[in-house]
Amino acid sequence: MQGVTDEGFDDEELAALALAADPDAPLSADAVPWSPHEAIDPGMADWYMAPTGLGAGATPGWRRRVAIGVIGSIGLINAAGLCITYGHVTFG
Repeated sequence: MQGVTDEGFDDEELAALALAADPDAPLSADAVPWSPHEAIDPGMADWYMAPTGLGAGATPGWRRRVAIGVIGSIGLINAAGLCITYGHVTFG
C-alpha cells in the first residue's frame, strides 16, 4: 500500500482511506477494540482520562454541598442587587 511507513500511514493516505471506507460495513469477526490511551502509552490505564458527562453523582457529597453553597451565596448576593465582581460586596 502506498504511503505506509514504519511509523504507520501518512496523513494523505489515512484521509483517503477514511473517505473511501463504507461507514455501514459490518465489523470483521477478528476486530479488536482500539483504545486511544493504548496509542499514547500501552501501559496507560483507561481511567487516566475521565469520561465526560458523569452527571450529578460525580462529586462526593461534601464537595457538592460546598460548591452549591458558594454558587448559591453568589446568586443570592447578585439577586439582592449587590455586586461582588472584584471580591468586595458593593452596590451595583
